[in-house]
Amino acid sequence: MQTVQTVKTVIADDHHLFITGLRSILQTAEHFDFEIMEVAHTGEELLGKLKRMDPELLILDLNMPERDGLDVLTAIRSQNKALKILALTMYDDSKIVKSAFKSGVDGYVLKSAAKDELLEAIYDVMAGNTHLGNGVRLNEVMATMRGKTIKPKSSPFEDRFIKKYNLTKREIEILRLITQALSNKEIAKELFISDQTVSVHRKNIMRKLGVSNTAGLIKIAYDNSLI
Repeated sequence: MQTVQTVKTVIADDHHLFITGLRSILQTAEHFDFEIMEVAHTGEELLGKLKRMDPELLILDLNMPERDGLDVLTAIRSQNKALKILALTMYDDSKIVKSAFKSGVDGYVLKSAAKDELLEAIYDVMAGNTHLGNGVRLNEVMATMRGKTIKPKSSPFEDRFIKKYNLTKREIEILRLITQALSNKEIAKELFISDQTVSVHRKNIMRKLGVSNTAGLIKIAYDNSLI
């Protein structure tokens, strides 16, 4: 009789019904027995719980309150190099996907995926492979991940963007660095300013753009041809 491997798992998502459905799907897995150690509904809650445990798999939504998945990924990865991280999210934008992989995810699957596709992604990630799910803009993602980043469009686009949202030149500069998946500390080093100054700018940018997380910043910058 084949022994089924137990996988200590943490789920991070702010939608309770979705978590219930995900639990049900995981129970149907044939190759693994997923032991749900904890569930977190915010980025801050997730960081706190991960400090007290040592899971093998994290299934992470990128859009959560307080601090979203992209914001906490770098900290999570620094705490646990061996942790397998699967992003399970609604965002299919290539810039966000690139940011997620650069920040440490092992796999990326859309929430619109079928059950079998999700389980296949988990099996793939647990085997040590990188998984990119169906529906993601594959060509764009692979191009940007190879370093062929999309250059900023001509200045009229940038000028209209700045006027529309009343951003300063420094805020535009920081926004561009955020879209490259740089942390506050990395941005501070790049611009020779303090982490605290970057944090203040980030909050101001989010307020002006009317978004609540990093994924939102990346999407609105991309949609407005800033990157």
